[in-house]
Formats: sequence, structure tokens, C-alpha cells
Amino acid sequence: MQVTETLSEGLKRAYKVVMPAGDLATRLDGQLTEMKAKARINGFRPGKVPMAHLKKLYGKSVMADIVQSAVNEANQKIVSDNSLRLAGEPKIEFPEDKTEVERVLAAEGDLSYTVSLEVLPKFEIGQFDDVALERFVAEVSDAEVDEAIGKMAERARPYTPRAEGEAAESGDKVTIDFLGRIDGEAFSGGEGKDTDLVIGSSTFIPGFEEQLVGVRAGEKRDVKVTFPAEYGAAHLAGKDAVFEVTAKTVARPAELKIDDELAKSFGLEGLDKLKAAVRANLEGEYSKVSRGKLKRALLDALDKRYSFELPPSLVEQEFAGIWGQVEAEQKRTGKTFEDEKTTEEAARADYRKIAERRVRLGLLLAEVGEKAEVKVSDDEVSAALVERVRQFPGQEKVVWDYYRKNAEALASIRAPLFEEKVVDHVIGLAKVTDKVVPKEELLKPDEDEEAA
Repeated sequence: MQVTETLSEGLKRAYKVVMPAGDLATRLDGQLTEMKAKARINGFRPGKVPMAHLKKLYGKSVMADIVQSAVNEANQKIVSDNSLRLAGEPKIEFPEDKTEVERVLAAEGDLSYTVSLEVLPKFEIGQFDDVALERFVAEVSDAEVDEAIGKMAERARPYTPRAEGEAAESGDKVTIDFLGRIDGEAFSGGEGKDTDLVIGSSTFIPGFEEQLVGVRAGEKRDVKVTFPAEYGAAHLAGKDAVFEVTAKTVARPAELKIDDELAKSFGLEGLDKLKAAVRANLEGEYSKVSRGKLKRALLDALDKRYSFELPPSLVEQEFAGIWGQVEAEQKRTGKTFEDEKTTEEAARADYRKIAERRVRLGLLLAEVGEKAEVKVSDDEVSAALVERVRQFPGQEKVVWDYYRKNAEALASIRAPLFEEKVVDHVIGLAKVTDKVVPKEELLKPDEDEEAA
């Protein structure tokens, strides 16, 4: 087998591989000899089938396997001899001339083909002790705990039916059927059955709930509204609609009590236990947001610090995934690039930058993790998989089997665990200063947070 490098440009490599016909013939004879001892063919005694007959029957199929095996061997040799770290699967190009291919399959001609591949970039990681980061921290106040418990109590508030013929007031719960029309035509998502609505809760689009004040059980009423200009579904945004509403029941709210009995309804011993649980939950939420902002700040700092050549195939693959999500979102909402005050060309350029950032940071974190010997245990993967499975009630076994039988899918569970561990490792090396901020500042979304 002869391997000759034909291209070494940036991260791209190409090689010409030639395996002489004699070597192919030797391999073919060896395979057929093994088959001869086991072959059972009508008209011949076991072990007595002529080699020429075996070659006629099975020569091409056996040679196809030999060629595949030879290609795999050559790829391994190229990677090993040149100490390469591949960015993706090698691309193989065989001869297009059918006559040449037939000669190879008959072990009468040399096997000659090219291998194109991309390698991972080499770069120095350096130290992280000069990376300065601020960690936003927000205290959970008693007022926030009381507010959260108040909302829980409101959601758990009981309602009692109003007397027959009694009109609904603001704060009442009405159970309704509704059908919305625009220009006389029903539209997708504009219909509901047995829907509970608390008047004044601002659950429905502006102007809807106010028009139900005074409605009585059994009454039908047309509710006229205008969808907000920034409504999520572009085909409805700014449109006038009429909803045919039927009130099925009207119920008044009972007295709201925040006491031990409320706590017991949530499975806790008393109000103090409920307050402690709510406080811990809020602290956990704030901690999660704080961690997310700290990670974002770290990735921003690393993105500015490192610059190296990226494998084009990885960037294209990442961009394709992002762009697919953009197109799916446009299809779902009906929005266009013009609605976002941009053009497709500008959007492609912006999303390509995001793809490049993701690839750059992914390669960097992978290198840091390898150098630091960061590991993700099988138990950690299993625990994460259990959490993923719980997101599909009723389909747990199907989802579990899918991940367990699909190495690529299981890798999608392991990868974020690895990333978080590497991020924690780097944060542990950086200079992190805690900054106490109001909860509003902590919870405020970062610019371009969704894109990042």
C-alpha cells in the first residue's frame, strides 16, 4: 500500500492511496480459500469446489469487502503515521471509470483513490488565572417569599358557583367555549372548549376578559378584540377578530387564606415550612440564573481571548443546524426577515458568526477538558438520561431504549455534562468576584441571549 500526501493547506489534508493489484489478488485468494473449506454448493463435495468457480460466484462481493477493509486500514495508517486529530469523517473518492472499477473488483488492476480530510487546529490554552469575572448574586427577601406564596394561594383559591342568572364580576372564574374568526373565517388556535378563565387575570389577549364582565351562565356573547402588533403568530398580529363566546358556568372566588391549612394543601406541615420551601426554591432559581450569567460572561471572555482557524466542515454543520431552526421558527410563526427588520443575507452572516463562536468555544472547552482530564461517569449520564426520559410521560421505555441503543443520541446527553464540568473547572481557576444586585438586574435578559 502506497500513501502519498497531495495537499496540506491550513486544516485540509489530502492523500492518494494505491494498493497494487497483486496485493488485492493475494487477499482475495486468501478469502476464497477460507470459503472453499466451508462452502456448500450443489454438484460439489464439501471442500472440493474449484477456486475459479468460487471466484465466479463470489469474487466481486468478496472483493468489495476487501476494498472496504483496505480503505479502513489506509485511513488508520494515515491518521497514525501523521499524528492527525480529525475534525470529521474522511471523504473518499474512488475512480469514476467503470472499466477501472471492474478491473479492481476482478483483482486485475491497482486500487487507486483519494482521501480528503480536515484536522483539528492546534493552539495553546495558557492560564486562566487572569480571567476576571463578576458573579451576580441576589438575596431573596421576605416580601418575595410572601408574594410567591400569595400567587400559590391565588392559584389554589376555591370558587363557588354563583346563583342562577347572577352576572359575572371582575375576579370571577368563568368556564367558556369560544371560537374566533377573522374576516368571518375561523383561524388555527382560535377555538377552545371548557376553558377556565379568571376575569382580570390578563390571561387572554388585551380587551377580551373585560368584555365578559356581566356575562351569565348559558349566555352567548361576541367579544371583539385586536391582536397586539407584536403578537407571536405573525399571521394574527394586528388583526381584528371576533370571538363567539358561550359562558357555561360562573363562579365567585372564596376568601383567600394564607395559613397552615394552605401549607398542608401543598403537602407541608405548616406555613413556616411552606415559607422555607418557597425561599429555598427561589434561592435555587436565582442561583441557576446567576450560574448562567457567569457562564455567559466566561464564554464571552474566552471568545475574545482565543482566535484560531476553524474546520470549515464543523462550521458548516453548526450553521446548518442553526439555520434549520431559524427556518422552522419562521414557518411556525409566519414571520419573515423583513418583520425582524433585516435581510436573509444579513441574517445568514449573523448566524454564521454564532456558528463560528460555538465551534471555537466547543473546540477550546474540549481541549481544556482533555488536558484537565475531566470525566463524565456512566452514573452521571444515566441520571441525566432519567431526567430526559421523564419529559416524555407514557413513552418512557421507548425513549430510554432509543438513547441506550443510539450512541450518537447518548453522546448528546453526555456532551452538555462534560461542558458544564469544564466550565466549572475554568471558573475555579479564574478570578470571580461576587456582586450583590437587585433581583430585577439578576433576572434581566442579556442582549442577544437567545442567539448566544
